[in-house]
Amino acid sequence: MKDKTSFTLSPREYMQANKLKTHRRASTILQKISSLQWRKFWDVDEGLKTWDPPEALAHYYPSGSTGNDKDGSPVIFVPFAGLDIIGILHSASKQDVVRMTIKVLEYYLDIAKTSGANNVVVVFDMDAFNLKHYAWRPAAEVVISLLQMYEANYPEILKSCYIINAPAVFAVAFSVVKRFLNDYTLSKISIYKSDPKKWQKVLREQINPEILPKYYGGDLLDPDGDEKCSSQIRQGGKVPESYYTNNFDPSDDSTDFISTVVKKGRKFTLDFIVVDPGCALKWDFRTEAHDIRFGITYCDNDGNESPAVRFQRVASHQVNEVGVIACQAPATYRVVFDNTYSLMRNKKLFYNITVTDPLANLNITTLPEENVPDKICNGNNNVDKTSIVN
Repeated sequence: MKDKTSFTLSPREYMQANKLKTHRRASTILQKISSLQWRKFWDVDEGLKTWDPPEALAHYYPSGSTGNDKDGSPVIFVPFAGLDIIGILHSASKQDVVRMTIKVLEYYLDIAKTSGANNVVVVFDMDAFNLKHYAWRPAAEVVISLLQMYEANYPEILKSCYIINAPAVFAVAFSVVKRFLNDYTLSKISIYKSDPKKWQKVLREQINPEILPKYYGGDLLDPDGDEKCSSQIRQGGKVPESYYTNNFDPSDDSTDFISTVVKKGRKFTLDFIVVDPGCALKWDFRTEAHDIRFGITYCDNDGNESPAVRFQRVASHQVNEVGVIACQAPATYRVVFDNTYSLMRNKKLFYNITVTDPLANLNITTLPEENVPDKICNGNNNVDKTSIVN
């Protein structure tokens, strides 16, 4: 005879359970109210539908679709490396970038509602991804704002998200991005390195080949033979400076930037000692009126010195010079602002340079697809059910 065990809630436990349900119900209601207010603020249901984005966004915001997957969910392709975020933010306001993103999402959600799927599939192509651009403060702020907006106002619309052609440096970016994503969103994300045989196979399983561009593993071509179907998927690209309307004043970020004057014929140096592996060195700086020579040297524990970032003159008086490198440890990194070539002018410098804490070792591993674990531990953080595939 099988042993059967019954569980009975005590009156106190019953009250606590009801209180928890009430709290969750109230939280859901408040979230819906907040989302309705957000939609009203951005005029999502009326004005945004007829809003015309700035020309730079209309031509260089990378995204598009060639149809729906086998279940009727719209498939959105985003050639992410084609996003010239620096050029975009010099040609349009941050608010316009948010509006454009909302407009794109709403367009595909309308298609999803019509098909009855009520969710979307997104394919991010990270080929040639450059982390340097997102170390620039305005760019990072926009990305974070978009992530927060998505999580607060578009819960559970994601059927699946495939991040393909992810370079090794993408692990650094994702370790930051995932902090703004909830467990549901993370559970829908699969990341693939630059191995088309693997990610094309996965895409073909979900998307019929006749509407899947050949570049992504399908049969679809543009009339001119373009495998990426650029007539339907905007590839983005470098925004011409003729579109530029915005100038970024370093004094706007004076609370985060340190200012100094690099004397004519002199150098200004900063040393950063890196003890722990997994750290990164980030820089963001600008000069007033004139350029400056910049570079970074690396000195190991035995005193051997070598260049970490090649020395060159940078036009930091035109746009912030930003970047990030992974650090070896133990080592000393020397950041050098070199004004020795200028015998007539001092250079006013605004800089923000930091060594990050050791980054979680979020590896894009060599796990075979069929053996991807449900949970991949990442230091003290867990990414539940997020496929990290070679």
